[in-house]
Amino acid sequence: MIDERVENLRRELEREGIDAYLITGTDPHMSEYVAQRWRTRAFISGFTGSAGTVVVTKKEAILWVDSRYFIQAAKEIENSSFKMLKLAMDDPEPEDWIKANLEKGSKIGVDGGSISISDFEKMEKKIGDKVKLVATEDLLDRIWKDRPELPFSKVVKMRDDYAGFTRSAKIDFVRMMLKKKEADWTFIASIDDIAWLTNLRGDDIRYNPVFVSYAFLSHDRAVLFINKDRFDKELLEEVSEDFEIMGYDEVFEGIEKLAKKGRGYFSPEKVSYAFNKYVAKKKSIRGRDITTDLKARKNPVELDGMRRAHFNDGVAFANFMAGLDPLGTYSEMEVSSLFAEEREKTEGYLGPSFAPISGFRENGAMCHYQATESSNKKIDKQGLLVLDTGSQFEYGMTDLTRTILFGVDGSKEEMRDYTLVLKGHLALAAQIFPKGTKGVQLDALARQYLWMAGMTFFHGTGHGVGCRLNVHEGPMRISQNLIDVDLEPGMVLSNEPGLYKEGRHGIRIENLVAVQKECDTEFGTFYSFETLTMVPYEKKLIDVSLLTDKEIEMVNLYHKWVRDNLIDYVREESKMWLEQATSPIFRK
Repeated sequence: MIDERVENLRRELEREGIDAYLITGTDPHMSEYVAQRWRTRAFISGFTGSAGTVVVTKKEAILWVDSRYFIQAAKEIENSSFKMLKLAMDDPEPEDWIKANLEKGSKIGVDGGSISISDFEKMEKKIGDKVKLVATEDLLDRIWKDRPELPFSKVVKMRDDYAGFTRSAKIDFVRMMLKKKEADWTFIASIDDIAWLTNLRGDDIRYNPVFVSYAFLSHDRAVLFINKDRFDKELLEEVSEDFEIMGYDEVFEGIEKLAKKGRGYFSPEKVSYAFNKYVAKKKSIRGRDITTDLKARKNPVELDGMRRAHFNDGVAFANFMAGLDPLGTYSEMEVSSLFAEEREKTEGYLGPSFAPISGFRENGAMCHYQATESSNKKIDKQGLLVLDTGSQFEYGMTDLTRTILFGVDGSKEEMRDYTLVLKGHLALAAQIFPKGTKGVQLDALARQYLWMAGMTFFHGTGHGVGCRLNVHEGPMRISQNLIDVDLEPGMVLSNEPGLYKEGRHGIRIENLVAVQKECDTEFGTFYSFETLTMVPYEKKLIDVSLLTDKEIEMVNLYHKWVRDNLIDYVREESKMWLEQATSPIFRK
């Protein structure tokens, strides 16, 4: 079926006089996770991961993926004409491959609605004069006969007392920033930014409470491009007090008129190339969406909601683990479902914040593995389970990973690996750093002990996390890549070093942390991390001989904090498990 789709696409390329086609796999809003309608990468290649690039030529079909998906992608494109290349390794990057494999004068097309202005311009520059990059309509629409319709979930309100500010206050914040930037208007295409700005939520993308829309703000107008039928009458009236409502399909006509006057501000990373001629004018200002920076720094109300969410997750985890038999027989999907059942009992719980990752033994070595009915591994013997799950609440969100030991004792290798990952996790959590520090400056803290043992992991150490929004949120990150964004108070990130040994086991330990002010000294302002997650580590996997006295103290203090906060709220039959899971560790 995949090869048939590729051949159908090639026929369309021939009709258009195009030699190759680039597929980004994103939607018109440059989302990481997309609604079914825009799962173009999966449709054409069979690869279901959240990131990757496809190029189809007259003779070849190439899929590029990053280290998170090397194992998964190889399996999913097996028995097809696709070839996998590895990003940030020894394989050529997409632009280099295009230059090397397409003849001079060739044309490579891309749907103008599924590539950002900045990515289009960067690729155009990199491939140079040899190959011409052409913005086209969505050619997959011609061959995708049963393509899903536009998402159309009902839009609901996030309560102001959970959001911290009203939508009118947020509009005022954006307008104040527009004045500072000497701009007259801004166009916003990022849908999690729009959800934050409007204090609205939807269900257009599974696990991400967002709704496809666009927003335009000037000093005297606020326009939301969304179908009115997605609101109930009362909510539509309320939102209409702050926004003019225009149809989602009216956005091009609307922006053409609205953006004619004044000096615009827009994010070239988030606005698709389809809007280039309307917004990318000589006098326009380019930069990160104003809402992105405002959204990233959680206000006190949002932080309280995040703390409450993690408290409830901690209670659910203790109750779940108390009923789990480490010598019992389960399946990967059954374990994640048992945890989900406990979360569902919590007031304000809305559902998972992402698809659960539950990988036993060698499946845990695929860091973004998701069990299916066909791959659902049986847990009936000694081994490690990587359990990465999260919760959406009305007031906050969680993202939690714990590596759980099934069986009596971990092997020497498993204990060493787990402890080295834990040491990096603790080092990052304890770090105090000066104002102006960026994530890349802290990343090595989490990798140092693995590096000294000749090992590493290839994903980022920490991503930003939304408040009842997307589990991956920018602009901040903790990674080896230089992300030129300072870590600032209110930002919530993950702390999740890991280790993955193909065919053997995976390990990941993840807490969420919030940047907070630590102190002022003669050398300036210093920040630290507040740990939000309230879940014990897997003590049975800790090799205490590899820990320093300070690290032992950190583990014991963390476990005491977890126990003291949760003990009166877990079920009576769960208290023994919590006491044992958080009892002190000692050097033998």
